[in-house]
Amino acid sequence: MAEIKPIRAWRYNPSLATKIEELTAPLFDVVSDKQRQKLYENPYNSIHLSVPKGSNPSAQAKQLLNEWKSKGVIRQDAIPGIYVYYQYFKLAGSPKEYCRKGFVCHIRAYDWKENVILRHENTIPKAVNDRIELLEQTELHASPTHGLYTDPSFELEKYMDEAMQVPLYETEDYQGVRDVLAVIQDAKVIQRFIDVLDPMKIILADGHHRYESSLALKHRLEKSTSPLSGKEGFHYHLMYLTNTEADDLRILPTHRIIHDLPNFSEEEVIQKLANDFEIKFIDNADSLNEIIMGKKWAFGIVLKNQALKVRLKPEAIHKMTWNFPQEIKNLDLTVLHYFIIERILGIAGKDQRGSENISFERNFSTCLNLVMHDQAQMAIITQEVSIEEVKQVCASGFTMPQKSTYFYPKVISGFLFSSIKQDEFQTPAYSRF
Repeated sequence: MAEIKPIRAWRYNPSLATKIEELTAPLFDVVSDKQRQKLYENPYNSIHLSVPKGSNPSAQAKQLLNEWKSKGVIRQDAIPGIYVYYQYFKLAGSPKEYCRKGFVCHIRAYDWKENVILRHENTIPKAVNDRIELLEQTELHASPTHGLYTDPSFELEKYMDEAMQVPLYETEDYQGVRDVLAVIQDAKVIQRFIDVLDPMKIILADGHHRYESSLALKHRLEKSTSPLSGKEGFHYHLMYLTNTEADDLRILPTHRIIHDLPNFSEEEVIQKLANDFEIKFIDNADSLNEIIMGKKWAFGIVLKNQALKVRLKPEAIHKMTWNFPQEIKNLDLTVLHYFIIERILGIAGKDQRGSENISFERNFSTCLNLVMHDQAQMAIITQEVSIEEVKQVCASGFTMPQKSTYFYPKVISGFLFSSIKQDEFQTPAYSRF
């Protein structure tokens, strides 16, 4: 089912990698403009490959990549390996240190209909188009997407723990997370990883846009490649895989920001909410995220002059007309997008994916500030999505609305790069892989 392969990673020249923290960068979809401009100041930072700038950014990234290869800025590892990646982190309000354990490898780019890699949320088309062009020009994966496998026996963790005794890199990233990379090059151990993953299905946790760019490029190149073996580099994708059964898999909420709606009225919104929701006015908006915690179909509503806790009346769920299975209708985010965004705010479900009136924000305090400073009309505060809910959605064949989950922490770019250029992708003759 899930075919994985070790990779001959491109990594920074050891003379540069002594300051690896100066070469890493956030993923393209979370890096802020301020972070981006700062990172661009370092001519060797990975941001130049993952989020290139200029009038023709993809062509510029291709040119720079070729320069880096020829000048030895990055070098390709001689032996293929499975790259172990641990992230140590804490969450606000808790002293506990988590460690999310995973590994980076190539995985076959399966079409969605093959039902091997499962998606749980929709994508935004423009972001996919940008990624396709960059991948086509550079033939390089500058950062891994995040996939989930399920292994209650935790068989692979013992090999990963052993590899972590001799790390390649260790740094603290922009999230305050300690990132550590190691490598496994023992052929017998690598084969065990391949065998364990073989019967499994993989849930795509993060990186839907980058994965869809791999699929689009694969389809494009299959038409122009003859003979076609199915083993070409463009048939594979770079992925970071973690175990769903671990306690250190955290999914943080992503809140909805509403802005620029014509004829928006706070009074009218509250009146409409009263039709299907129990409403409680909250004196202190700063406590909204705590007040709704653990309550089914409960949301915080932040308006310029009011803060509310709202909870869908149980009998109202049967009013939902969207053609979903009941288990999908029952999800908090489905309730939010149907009853609040479609019925109350008037943004139809079919238009929400590309709506310019909806944006997304993970930071609760930022949500409050946007509304208080008239940069948004309304913020809808959500709760964490559980991994069991994600599994349930994937099993149903349906998807959540875009930006439904925020798997924390995000992986970083710059530890390693993966080429799908055929002479760089294929493993050496002396390798069994």
